[in-house]
Amino acid sequence: MILEILASGLVYSGFVAALVGLAVALRPVPILRLRRRRAGGTLLGAGALLAAAGFVLPARETRSEAGSRLDGLVPVWQFSEHHSIRVRAAPTRVFRAVQEVTAEEIRLFRTLTWIRHPRLPWDEPRESMVAPPPREPILDVALRSGFVALAEEPGREIVVGAIVCCGPGAAARLLPRLRAEGPESFAGLADPGVAKAAMNFRLDEEAGGWTRLTTETRVYATDAAARRRFASYWRVIYPGSALIRRMWLRAVKARAEGERPGDAPAPMR
Repeated sequence: MILEILASGLVYSGFVAALVGLAVALRPVPILRLRRRRAGGTLLGAGALLAAAGFVLPARETRSEAGSRLDGLVPVWQFSEHHSIRVRAAPTRVFRAVQEVTAEEIRLFRTLTWIRHPRLPWDEPRESMVAPPPREPILDVALRSGFVALAEEPGREIVVGAIVCCGPGAAARLLPRLRAEGPESFAGLADPGVAKAAMNFRLDEEAGGWTRLTTETRVYATDAAARRRFASYWRVIYPGSALIRRMWLRAVKARAEGERPGDAPAPMR
């Protein structure tokens, strides 16, 4: 995870430096003490090199021993993010909140997903995780539009998966197979040129009526070409993705802590 932060930081630092350099090259900015176009060109080049370094920084492979459903499905990965929050509610209430939280409850969700996939106001987007219908559980939308259910342990863990890279139509080609053949097919997927992602929500009961809610995303690219292509995408979207995950956990916390005691969790659809 530290490597992802470093790589993304290099990419964005390079973007900023390159933009400032371009602006100075076009019109010197005395307030920045950059009066010469040559200085702007140098800054532009340095920014481009910095961003390129972030893109090509190698992604290390990580392994874990079996301990959760996610570990059994994606024991090896190159890209990941991990976030957690404490919720003052029983695991059953938190589990239900995970299943029922909507995009409207996740602060900045629609803004950040629009930045990732911009569209004109009059365009009618196809239902997806980045364009969910109003007031519908976000996980239900995910499972209808590109994700597959991989595991569910009520009160403990939910895992969903998707094909996130790389060739034209890779997801459309592979998702029917994964849905038909189940989690074992996802775990064993090794088709060349593909990257698969799994995301979980895991609950651990703590003393004093608290529950630790964790979400982790792991991405495994099956070969070097897929790894390079996905790295370029991941290192641009990582800051926004991390912010969405944190806001998602906060939305679950708010919903769980406001629910009525005794509510039973609904099955994942």
